[in-house]
Amino acid sequence: MQYQGVLKKMMTENSHIVQYYLDLESDFINMNQLLNRNLEITFVKYRCMNCHIEKEIYRQGFCKNCFFDIPSAGDWIMRPELSKAHLGEEDRDLAYEKSVQLQPHIVYLANSSNVKVGVTRKQQVPTRWIDQGAHEAIEIVEVPNRYLAGITEVALKAHVADKTNWRKMLKNDIEEVDLKSWQHKLKAFIPEEAQEYFIENNSETQINFPVHQYPETPKSLNIAKEQSYTGKLVGIKGQYLIFEDQKVFNIRSNEGIVVRLTIN
Repeated sequence: MQYQGVLKKMMTENSHIVQYYLDLESDFINMNQLLNRNLEITFVKYRCMNCHIEKEIYRQGFCKNCFFDIPSAGDWIMRPELSKAHLGEEDRDLAYEKSVQLQPHIVYLANSSNVKVGVTRKQQVPTRWIDQGAHEAIEIVEVPNRYLAGITEVALKAHVADKTNWRKMLKNDIEEVDLKSWQHKLKAFIPEEAQEYFIENNSETQINFPVHQYPETPKSLNIAKEQSYTGKLVGIKGQYLIFEDQKVFNIRSNEGIVVRLTIN
């Protein structure tokens, strides 16, 4: 079987074992069904996910021109505390920014390699946690806009990490922690403006990934550089495909690359 299309982040469904789906334009592939199969991934070309022109990808699936122009790649995406739509102030496109920023957001704790704090739109729970490879997570506050979530994250990351160690996550080298205890420990550091949104009574969400074999020394696959790669798929975690030879392929960081996928 052979498929071709531009890579986009895998879609997920949180059931007993997370289900992964790869949308390659005219084909919709259940990636779980490909476990223990040999996959050949071949680089075809670049295609910006905004202008659809064959231009080298700069960041987040966009060419350089689009990345610095389109509203969905504004600085407030990666730094929520820079959000200004609640003040009626425009960054690149106020209508778009209001549609994204002025909706409920969650500040959460997740355990993927260690305890980390993060921000996501409420509608992205638990998708965001799955994408980060977290095996457990808990919501700390639910606020009405992205700005409040951002300043809460900034305050809390002085006391807890805000990055995932991808190697530890893929090796399943995780520390067992009590996220509920961490949640209450961090309550005192939540900014005054967000204190009223603290979630008192909630529980951890557990996530199980379809991994048959964890890599001991994961090595990242650069498909644009290597052009072609063949390996046996033995697991999927976060947005990574895990192969038997320790190679791992991050679908999310390769968005905007057109590949040919051959399944043997």
